[in-house]
Amino acid sequence: MSGSEIQKTRVINELRGFIRKLLEDPKILEQSLAIARQQLTEGNSPAAMVRIANEISDTTSVHIPEDPAEHSDADKLFLELLREVVQEEQALY
Repeated sequence: MSGSEIQKTRVINELRGFIRKLLEDPKILEQSLAIARQQLTEGNSPAAMVRIANEISDTTSVHIPEDPAEHSDADKLFLELLREVVQEEQALY
């Protein structure tokens, strides 16, 4: 297996585990969106994203490292999607 195939497999396995966690506890999505809505009212800064990650880790079974440099691809994707959904919601109003 090449390095890119190994990386792709790792990311897929990580996302698979994350999706499984969401299916096992659907409240994670509700809580995560509520946290993102609250934090993103203060702006879309890197500091807001760190606060979102920390609060999600503190209040759900999802663990996102405090240091953004340690975020996995799945962590980054989840936070990015939360931001996009909240921004789209705000654009509707």
